[in-house]
Amino acid sequence: MDQGAKIVLISSIYHSYDHYLAPEITDAMQQTIEAALDAHGAVTVFFRADDIGVLSKNYQHLMALFLKYQTPLCLAVVPAWMTQSRWEAMAEFHGKKETLFCWHMHGYRHMNHEIKGKKQEFGAIRSTRALSSDLSRGHERLTAIMGKNLTPVFTPPWNRCSPETLMLLKEKGFKAVSRSQGSLPLSPPGLRDFPVHVDLHTRKEQRAKEGWQTLLAEFTTGMNDDACGIMIHHMRMNHQAFIFLEYLLALFAGYKQITVVAFNDLL
Repeated sequence: MDQGAKIVLISSIYHSYDHYLAPEITDAMQQTIEAALDAHGAVTVFFRADDIGVLSKNYQHLMALFLKYQTPLCLAVVPAWMTQSRWEAMAEFHGKKETLFCWHMHGYRHMNHEIKGKKQEFGAIRSTRALSSDLSRGHERLTAIMGKNLTPVFTPPWNRCSPETLMLLKEKGFKAVSRSQGSLPLSPPGLRDFPVHVDLHTRKEQRAKEGWQTLLAEFTTGMNDDACGIMIHHMRMNHQAFIFLEYLLALFAGYKQITVVAFNDLL
């Protein structure tokens, strides 16, 4: 499925305010950070932006924010969506910025192949040959377009994949996979796992209050792990979502004890 065919849904939490975050939200975020710092002394964070491949207004807004705060960002690129011309159009965000932005592979076509159950592009229903072919074609395509900018990390669409996929990733020279925290099966030895704990945008809560409570709980979990992974879907962001993201970037920048890293720093 091409990303243009997706139904864009904005989480209820980003319809709960206009221009300013409520004090109870900002106070709760600061309390979460302070509690983690009291417990551990320091916190490591990474941001991962999925579904990259088109130079949209939201994409440009996203990149401009990370440039403004000089904050590293891991960008999960869908090989079938990326072209040479699209990569060249993104030139201001790579090249000299390779130490800030970490580009890596996000599936192949971002297409669900499962007949029933949860969506997966690299699930158990597919043959070893099909899985291997898509992994190789995707990596070869991105390498040809992006060259040295490509990092050997794989993010499976919908944050899930089969055990066979994990073994193939290791065999093909990938160094790590990034999925949701607690994902199974476990990665094989030699293939690191960089889990995301916080889902900023693909949220399902119907009520904003419930959504904020769950989101803050995810931050608490993440900040008590080795590295708190924060997942971004820029196509699901509205003006309010950008307000909250900028708040987070400014908040993290204000703490010397918080280190924001990219996958390159973790390998």
